[in-house]
Amino acid sequence: PMDGTKIRLGVIGVGGRGTDHARSLAKVADVTIASVCDVDESRAKNAAGAVAKDGFAEPKTIADFRRILEDKEIDGVTIATCNHWHAIMGILACQAGKHVYVEKPCSHNPREGELFIEAARKHKRHVQMGNQRRSYGHYIDAIKQIREGVIGRAYLAKSWYFANRPTIGKGKVGDPPAGLNYELWEGPAPHRPYQDNFLHYNWHWFWTWGNGELGNNGVHSIDICRWGLGVDYPIRVSSSGGRYRYEDDQETPDTHTVGFEFSDRKLITWEGLSCNSNPSGAAFDIVFHGEKGSMILKDGGYTIHDVKGKEIKKLPPDKVGQMEHFGNWLAAIRSGAKLNSEIEEGHKSTLLCHLGNIATRVGRSLTFDPQKEQFVGDDDANKLIRREYRDHWGTPRGV
Repeated sequence: PMDGTKIRLGVIGVGGRGTDHARSLAKVADVTIASVCDVDESRAKNAAGAVAKDGFAEPKTIADFRRILEDKEIDGVTIATCNHWHAIMGILACQAGKHVYVEKPCSHNPREGELFIEAARKHKRHVQMGNQRRSYGHYIDAIKQIREGVIGRAYLAKSWYFANRPTIGKGKVGDPPAGLNYELWEGPAPHRPYQDNFLHYNWHWFWTWGNGELGNNGVHSIDICRWGLGVDYPIRVSSSGGRYRYEDDQETPDTHTVGFEFSDRKLITWEGLSCNSNPSGAAFDIVFHGEKGSMILKDGGYTIHDVKGKEIKKLPPDKVGQMEHFGNWLAAIRSGAKLNSEIEEGHKSTLLCHLGNIATRVGRSLTFDPQKEQFVGDDDANKLIRREYRDHWGTPRGV
């Protein structure tokens, strides 16, 4: 327990999201942002400057995250890097005795998620995944009502995500820009020559580093679906879609529908459109259907409907922001409070996204064995449960 003592944090990966981490956490009493770290010098300087501009002590800027892990005075780290680094950095941070707040998805592939849980357990670290709706009051209340039977036995959760993203075009191979350590950015991932349309965001759409829109935004709504239905591991996974809108370098789908079937007659579906707005205006919605009615749940509150679709109850949102989720993580570090999205819960939701992507990549529906955490009778799919790492990083082991 650290009641009353200053918690010193390092923030790793300070693009827009990571800078937001640094600025938000600096405002918390008894928290100091000691260091900010990025492989791009200008981003680290900008983040440190933003914290200072807010009136707080300017953090140290660090290029290599390993210097943060070596700093004995740092109690915890937040990780807002690219997906291929999330679990690897998180495991190394646990080994270095740091508590971890990791952005979603908590891993790049299923095996990394399992190893991340092992590391958190072995080193007794508080690891929270950044699916922040787990800490929003109206989401907590809505899920409690579903679990208590407000719509009867809930058996279907439908969710979707819409964005209006432009083409990423065809990239040119060349030298990385000055100030960017591309070698360290790649880290454990297999080497690909630098292209001018990889960074700083489009890496999401390449399988080497990202997990597509399903792992980028689908993880948020699928997490709520899984929470509401009270399910863990699916028995069958199906996927349809591809890169339909543009012909460019993007590898992951922009038009995507996935379905997850569970053993107790329950189903989760997710639809993602990366390059279309939704004409009905709902970019991020979740609908639960049960024997006695349905519930629409979103950031703007929730409504409960009877079996004929008539609205019978409407609740506004709580103040929506990530600070409640950060606060929950800090309370765990200080006094052992229960985490709202502990790494094992985070992994279960991330795993669904990985399974949906694997079904997409092999082009067929898959049967999943929850006990073994692998697919039944499908060698091609099982190969994608883990990945190859660059020699000098090696497979994460000895957690």
